[in-house]
Parts: sequence; C-alpha cells; structure tokens
Amino acid sequence: MIEVRGLGARAGAFELSDVSFALPAGAWGIVLGPAGAGKTTLLETIAGVRRACAGSVVLRGVDVTGEPPERRGAGIVYQHGYLFPHLTVEENVRYGASDVAHARAVADRLGASALRDRPIGTLSGGERQIVALARALAPRPDILLLDEPFAALDPRGRTRVRRELHAMQRELGTGLTVLQVTHDFAEAGTLGDVAILIEGGRLVQAAAPEELFRRPATAAAAEFLGAENVYAGVSYPLGHGGEYSLDTLRFETAGGAISLIAVGEYAGDPRHAVIRAEDVVLARSRPGPSSARNVLDGVVLEVAKDGALARVTVDVSGVPLVAALTSSAADELGLAAGVAVVASIKAMAVHLC
Repeated sequence: MIEVRGLGARAGAFELSDVSFALPAGAWGIVLGPAGAGKTTLLETIAGVRRACAGSVVLRGVDVTGEPPERRGAGIVYQHGYLFPHLTVEENVRYGASDVAHARAVADRLGASALRDRPIGTLSGGERQIVALARALAPRPDILLLDEPFAALDPRGRTRVRRELHAMQRELGTGLTVLQVTHDFAEAGTLGDVAILIEGGRLVQAAAPEELFRRPATAAAAEFLGAENVYAGVSYPLGHGGEYSLDTLRFETAGGAISLIAVGEYAGDPRHAVIRAEDVVLARSRPGPSSARNVLDGVVLEVAKDGALARVTVDVSGVPLVAALTSSAADELGLAAGVAVVASIKAMAVHLC
C-alpha cells in the first residue's frame, strides 16, 4: 500500500504541504490537478527522488521517509521516459531485471519488443514511453509511480497500452499498486480506484472517481473537473410544521434568479451549487408528474455540437444553464437559439459545496 501523512516537500519556490491519503495494496490511484499543482513533486517525494520536509511516506506498512530511492522498491516512469541513450531498447528494458524471460514477456505485451534493436535516439515520444513502462515493470515492482505515462501516445496506442497495463495489474491482484498522474478524466474513471485531487500543493479531495466527479469538495474543484454549471449563492433548510429537515435544502443564486431544491447536509452560507450538464433534461413544454424537483423555464442561447454530442446553453432568468444531450435529441427537439425550453433537474443532482 501507499500512505502519505501530512506530507510536505519543496521544489524550488513551490511547496507541497500537508498532503494525506492512503491507497490500498493492489489499487490504482489517479492524481489529478491543474498544471503546477504539485503532482510530479508528490510522486517524486513518494519515490524518494525528492526529500520530504514534513510528514511521512509509508510503503507496505513501513515508514520509508528517510530511506533512499533504491531501498523503497518503487518503480517510477516520467512523462519523457528518460531512457539510457547509450543502450539499445532491449538493454534498457532488461536494465535492473533479474529475470530476462520476464523482461521479454513484458516487452512483448506492451509492444516494446518490436523496437528491440532500435537506438534510443531514433524513437518517437510514444515509443520512448512504451520502453520506459516495460523497463519499470521488468524488475517486478509491487509499487509503480506513473507521471503522464500515455501522454505521448496516439489515441489508438494509448488505448492499447493502457488496456494491457491495466490487465497486467489486475492479473497480479494485490501484487502491484499503481499511482498515476494524468490530465485525462476518462483515464481517471476507467482505471482509478481512488482519485486524488491536489491544487496549489494541497490536497483538495481523495475519493472514488465517481464520488470526486459527482460530489467535488469545492467550487474550484468542480470547475476543474468539468462541471459546466457552478453557481454561488445561499442555502437554507426546508421544514414542515416548524421542524427543519437537514437533508432537504433550498438553494438560491445571488438575487434569487435561480431557486433550486437540493438534498444534502445544511452547512451554512455562502455555498455553491454544482450541476453537471448531463443531469439537465430539456423539453419544449413542462413535463407531467416526474421525480424532478426543479423545473426551470428558459430560452436557448446556443447549441454547440461536437459529433454525436451537443451542449445547449439556456438562459434562465439571466443565468446560463448548460445541458448535455445527443445531437440527434437536440435535432428532434428542434433546439436553436431563441427557442423556449423547460429544464428539469433532480434534487439529488444538485450538489452543494
């Protein structure tokens, strides 16, 4: 397992501060965050490449904070590969491996064997990453740290290598714990058991990917994670007969332009409401009885199509609301700028943070 407790580290003027999370043995962790958030610094500190200035790093239940990299037993793969230029591809893959047959098997599965006799200087960026992954896996590490390992691969290669690496990890069961930095939200949802979001060198949230994307801890996190509708406002509990119920809330944007029913715990003000575009249902007229507690009238401002998907921006009392639907559904509804629509949103889809 990988556990960091109150971890702090410095990289020039940048400081990683008070980061804590635990990744169980055999799990795949994903580290997310904007550029400059400290993702690479976090991996380097866990690997021992960078010295921790606070807190601790625990690997396999043992505190290794003061140990050098070679005694931590963690493989690390950087975005640019950092291969040995004086060695061939095969020699790079076999470097540090005690089992040559296993090293070749790993190279075969990842596609590095086809590059066996190539000089390193002739490899593309994607080919370098494949060789670097094979080299990291050849010594049979039980902890693997990956910094944007698929970034230089073309879409087809990225899918193939990602799938193969994930299959190898699953085959090992609890034998391989992976912590990967990525900017690809699809990878976070496909690979991740635990998603770790950091910003400005601090932990924002660590949770299952579904929880992170559906219930971000802050408005800034919601926007980074792609939530199109983030509104500042106030909330208060609703009640019946003078008795408040803390799991049903009303949220209002500034000036009361939008009023929403939400489900959550009352935590005072100010707050933000987060609604993902795919949770907004559009119609040309008000629906009959339904489970949606929020029904809002609006006018279409824009229909932006991207292949099979469309994002529709609706003006609701001067506030933009974005809905995501298929392009064919948008066509069937006759959506275009100026068309009056009704937006329905379930109370459970309104996340308050």
